[in-house]
Amino acid sequence: MVYRVRILPGALQDARNYYEFIADYSPEIAVKWFEGLFEVVNSLSIMPKRCPIAPEADLLGQEIRCLVYQKFYRILYSIDENVVRIYHIRHTSQDFMA
Repeated sequence: MVYRVRILPGALQDARNYYEFIADYSPEIAVKWFEGLFEVVNSLSIMPKRCPIAPEADLLGQEIRCLVYQKFYRILYSIDENVVRIYHIRHTSQDFMA
């Protein structure tokens, strides 16, 4: 089964913020980071259940999963029927969402 991936506005803003932060140091690395992020996000169209349940799931009362990108970015998402919804992209140094 192929899932449709939907990036919600909050996650898109998260990605933009990280892109801008990285671009302050290196625009070339920021572009590669951004492109790689969306490649990884789009990989969730196949086997999105491969990633573990995020710690936030218990707090939110919803099955939230976590895909780690480049060891430092957590992509938080849910699966509903055939749609993967990306909620947030958070740095691993940030506290878990509440």
